[in-house]
Amino acid sequence: MLVCAALAGCGALLPRSESQDISPFESYEAARKALEAVTPYEATLADLKAKGFDVSRSANVQQVPYPQWVGLLVHPSSPLDGIDRGIRDCIAAEQACHALLFRFGRVERERRGGFVADFLNFHRVTRTYGWRFEGVVLLRHGVVLFRNHGGQPNIEMVEDRWNPLGPLQGMGESVPQGLMP
Repeated sequence: MLVCAALAGCGALLPRSESQDISPFESYEAARKALEAVTPYEATLADLKAKGFDVSRSANVQQVPYPQWVGLLVHPSSPLDGIDRGIRDCIAAEQACHALLFRFGRVERERRGGFVADFLNFHRVTRTYGWRFEGVVLLRHGVVLFRNHGGQPNIEMVEDRWNPLGPLQGMGESVPQGLMP
């Protein structure tokens, strides 16, 4: 009984996980500042690499082909003169222009509360927190023509799940169809 009471409040026994898109940046803000320091029509691939956006070494970069990035960045009803100059120049360059999509982030999940209630599936509280960054860069002949960013600078979520039947709560889902009336 004493052991159960000790375990009931022992949150150190609860699982914890971390999901990380390997990144040279420690935060969303650091990635944002680095990309904003890249000057269109001046910066090159070497400049991108120096700022932390290394195309050849980053595990989280996607090369986006011409038709796909046009569909992502240009709304069909947008007048051509109403979009960014770098995007217009890339559209005119067609296949000579390509896009790079960088995805970085760190998201952690930790369970909170009492071990016994969590383990027996009566009450489970999971906190999720971190950040995600996405940056897009358009290049023509190795020169940056356009760059922009987005993402989630601050992820903060708490899931609080109560199961009055504890370990029996999900049992009905595992019973094959036809056995239940």
